Amino acid sequence: MKTFDVVTVGHFTVDRIFSPRFDNPVRALGGSPAYVSLAARKLNARAGAISKVGSDFLKIYTNLLHNEGVDLFGVKIAQNAHTTSFILKYANGKRQLRLKNRAPHIFPRDLPTGFKAKIAHVAPIAGEISSEVVDELRKNATILSLDPQGFLRKFDAKGRVGLKKWLDKRVLEQIDVYKSSLPEIRAATGLTSLKDAMRKVRDFGVKIVIVTRGTRGAVVLFEEKFCRIPAYKPQKLMDSTGAGDAFAGAFLAEYINEKDPIWCACIGSAVAAFKVETVGPVFLGEKEAIYRRAEALYGKYMQTETHNGL
Repeated sequence: MKTFDVVTVGHFTVDRIFSPRFDNPVRALGGSPAYVSLAARKLNARAGAISKVGSDFLKIYTNLLHNEGVDLFGVKIAQNAHTTSFILKYANGKRQLRLKNRAPHIFPRDLPTGFKAKIAHVAPIAGEISSEVVDELRKNATILSLDPQGFLRKFDAKGRVGLKKWLDKRVLEQIDVYKSSLPEIRAATGLTSLKDAMRKVRDFGVKIVIVTRGTRGAVVLFEEKFCRIPAYKPQKLMDSTGAGDAFAGAFLAEYINEKDPIWCACIGSAVAAFKVETVGPVFLGEKEAIYRRAEALYGKYMQTETHNGL
């Protein structure tokens, strides 16, 4: 039986990224399984991925993941289909996202048999996962984590991405750790107040609710306490694609060691900063450097533990 620390379920993507920071558009491997798994590997977690890709998925991406120690035990190639792909355009501090191709859905029958994970991270990006898949994953994992972005997204005829309300009781009642961005949790709950939105998710039985806020850091709700985690200021800003997934992967890799969620969130923020310093799913910081950044953030958190202005 295969055993893992963190298994991420969702579509890999091939992203084309346009940014004023690049001379030319960049094509890069993307998707939550890539960023979450590679971030977890930086902390020596045993990481695996369950996904579906098209026959156009390049060997170079498979090699990259293998070389970094990510187990692709649950990746299936759908013949005569395209890998999910997005066009991302950054301008004036904002991102426009457009779906170009979408790989086939992941069904319960696509899940490998005979594996166990300390954490299974459910991370759809384009509606490719159903509640039935979540039901099956619950049987294989001690802890179930969720990034609901793929449940929340809606696409117009040109593939442009918007957000919709989504609160699936069947899914959320099985979740232990929830992570989303501020716009996503507001869309999910229909509430503008951050605290109210986080409480609404918590009320489904979720133990830890995390909301990432970019350069404003993150907010963590656990044991009835709201904790504001500062962001680590990157040395340079190259590409923010996948920063939230990097946060999640690092948080979960540390959380399996029964660490304080505040410390885990500082680890997440540190790895997210390393992510934005590079382009694509590449992380420059090694474990020792990640810990140094996290220690600086934890010290800052302890000095300013007032939690006002959430």
